[in-house]
Amino acid sequence: MKDSYLLTSDSAKRIYGKVRALPVVDYHCHLSPREIYEDKQFDNIGAMWLGGDHYKWRLMRNVGIDECFITGSAADEEKFTKYCTALEYAAGNPLYHWSHMELSMYFGIDLPICEENAKIIWDAANAAIEKEHLSPRKLIKRSGVEVICTTDDICDDLSWHDRIASDNTFETRVIPSFRIDNLLLARRAGYAEYVAKLGEVSGIEINGLETLKRAVETRLGVFCAHGCRFADVGIQYFPERIASDEEAEETFLRLITGEKVTDGEYLGFVGNLYLYINGLYKNNNIISQWHIAVVRNTNTLLYNSLGNDCGVDCVGDPVSGNSLITMLDAINTEYGLPKTIIYSLNEANLSQIASIAGAFSNVYCGAAWWFCDHKRGIEKQIKIIAENGCLGKFYGMLTDSRSFLSYARHDYFRRILSNIIGKWVESGEYNPAHAVKLASVICYDNIRKAVDNI
Repeated sequence: MKDSYLLTSDSAKRIYGKVRALPVVDYHCHLSPREIYEDKQFDNIGAMWLGGDHYKWRLMRNVGIDECFITGSAADEEKFTKYCTALEYAAGNPLYHWSHMELSMYFGIDLPICEENAKIIWDAANAAIEKEHLSPRKLIKRSGVEVICTTDDICDDLSWHDRIASDNTFETRVIPSFRIDNLLLARRAGYAEYVAKLGEVSGIEINGLETLKRAVETRLGVFCAHGCRFADVGIQYFPERIASDEEAEETFLRLITGEKVTDGEYLGFVGNLYLYINGLYKNNNIISQWHIAVVRNTNTLLYNSLGNDCGVDCVGDPVSGNSLITMLDAINTEYGLPKTIIYSLNEANLSQIASIAGAFSNVYCGAAWWFCDHKRGIEKQIKIIAENGCLGKFYGMLTDSRSFLSYARHDYFRRILSNIIGKWVESGEYNPAHAVKLASVICYDNIRKAVDNI
C-alpha cells in the first residue's frame, strides 16, 4: 500500500507523516479479554478474518453467498475464497479499503483481493502467521496500542481483566467499560433472571427500585476498582419523559413478574434509571457513551439460528432531538452532566448532536459509527463537527470491532483526517502552522487525557 494512499496534497502527506505513528487508544471495542490473555495463535487468515466478523458476513450475504460459506460448516479456506470473491465487487465499501490495508500492514501483501488471487493470498498470509507466530498480543503491540477499553456487561466478573492486569509481560493497558443494555432492555425475555443474576453478583437482594439502583452502584464500584473509565449503552430510543420513583418502582415490579407494561410506562422507567445511573457516572468521573438509532436482530430466522451480532442489525430512525435534550438537561440539572459521547447510526442526527454539544459543554460528538465509518461517512462527520462546533474537541477514532486486525481503521481515519485538514491548508482556510497540532490532538491527545482523567 502506498504511503500516499487517500492523501491528495503535500500538506496532507506532511500532516499524516506526523500522526501516523502516534499510539492508539481504543476507547470502544468488542475484543475479548479472554483472547487477549490466552494469546492463542491463529490457525489461518480465514479464522483471523472471518471468525465473528459480522461486517464481512453481511457483505457476503449481500452478494448472495450461501450461509454455509459464511457461518456454516464450510472449511476456512472455502470461506476465505468466497470473501475474496465478494470483495472484488465491493468498490467503495470500507471493507474493501480495510482488508487491503490489513493485508499490507500485517502481512506485507499488496495484491488486489479477488477470487483469482485468493489462493496466493491464503498461502502467503498463512506463512506469515506461522513464521511470525501472530497472536492477539503481537498484533496489539505491532499496532502501537496503549489502551484497550473492552465492552463488558455489568454482571461480568472481570476475571480475565484480573489475569491481564497481573501479567507483567503485557504492556498494553486493558480496562473494562460498564455496559448497561441488558439492564434497560426490561421487556425482553429473561429479564427477571438477569435481575436475579445482578442481585447475586452484587450481593444485594433486589426487591424494588431502590435495591436495583444500589446493586448497579455496587457493580460500578467493582468496575472502577478495575480502572474503568467509560460506560456504554446502545438502545433504540431515549425517553422524553422520566418517571417518578414511585411510578418507576411500580413498573419495575411488574416487569420482573412478567406483566405487560405500556410503551410510556417502560420508557418512563428507563428514563428514571438512566438518570440515576448517569449521576453515578458523574460522581465517579466515568465517561458516558450513548449509541443511538440502531435496530437490532431484524432477521428473526438468522437471529434464532446464530444469536446476537450475526450481521442483521440495521440503521434505525433518527432519534428525537427532544428526547436527547430532555435526558441531557435532566441529568445536568439533577447531578451535573458527566462527559457524554453520542454516536448515531442515522446520519440525520449528526448536525443535531453537534449543535447539542454547543449547548452542553460536556457533550461530545462520537466517531462515525458502524454503517457510517466509511470514507464519505468519516469525512462528513469531521466536517459537521467542524462546521457546527469545535473539531479540536473531538475524541477521534475507535475500532468498535472484535478483530485484532481492525487497528487499520485508526490508520484509515488518520489518513482521511489528514487529507481534510490538508485541503483546508492548501486552500488557505486553515493556518499550516497549526495543522499538525490539530491532527495530533484529535488522533491521540484528547482521548489519552480523557482516559487518564486529566
